[in-house]
Amino acid sequence: MLDPTALLLDRLHAAGFTDVVTVEPATGGLAATAGFARRQDGTSLFAKAFAEPPSDDAFAAEAEGLHALRTLGGVMTPEVLLASRELLVLSVLRPRPSSEAFWEQLAHTLARLHTSSAHDRFGWHRDNWLGRRRQVNTWTDDGFEFFARHRLLRWLDEPRVQAALDAADRAALERLCARLPDLLPARTACLTHGDLWAQNVLAAPDGQPALIDPAVSYTWAEVDLAHLWTTAPPPEAHVFFDLYAELTSLDTGWRERMQLLQLRQHLAVIAQFDDDWGAAEQVRATLAPFRRG
Repeated sequence: MLDPTALLLDRLHAAGFTDVVTVEPATGGLAATAGFARRQDGTSLFAKAFAEPPSDDAFAAEAEGLHALRTLGGVMTPEVLLASRELLVLSVLRPRPSSEAFWEQLAHTLARLHTSSAHDRFGWHRDNWLGRRRQVNTWTDDGFEFFARHRLLRWLDEPRVQAALDAADRAALERLCARLPDLLPARTACLTHGDLWAQNVLAAPDGQPALIDPAVSYTWAEVDLAHLWTTAPPPEAHVFFDLYAELTSLDTGWRERMQLLQLRQHLAVIAQFDDDWGAAEQVRATLAPFRRG
């Protein structure tokens, strides 16, 4: 079996990037093999592949998500050079700077995305992919129904989730879903990144915030906020949250909703990885108040 960098090099050459001479592995991603490909002229590309692609359209859907964020939401994203079944090739971005000013810029970027892309339904015109699992985006008129059915209950049939959660956990999740209108404010759908943790925040060549690895859909803006809030953002990111809340007129209770909204990401992590990094424990803690109805 090819090692990860050899896999990328072979697929790049097969796709016509025959001037690539070396590939250095990239860190941070969990679902796919990724690396920086150095060309003979000294320039670089970013390449990503699955040893076994989860579908024929995974990279096409990701490329479409990058395009949607840029054209519909004004977000900087890498240029897509190739999106095939076997390979995704992008222009190279810069590491994000460790500065509060950068995170203030990101607050403006994300607020603009969320406030300028309101939609009358929840979903997307196609399913796409969250890591190696399909993200179901069936159009739904009601946000509570969409979040319950396609972002929470959808994961209960996954084998790793069935192994991690017992019958009481599953019943508690169903009770929580039934009570969503009492637990969350009614919000309009907007375009969301869908997998917004700090590892997916980089910088464009001009230093502006740029996003990668989307799983886009029209849903609640706070789904993006919750993912960033609950996944240990760096210390300098603290300025982001209050500024984003001010720019989007969030109510003062938004912090209390973050763990509930992040259930969908915890369930997705459990479904995909043998080591869930504490996700099952977080799910059970969030569900604890719903165990007795």
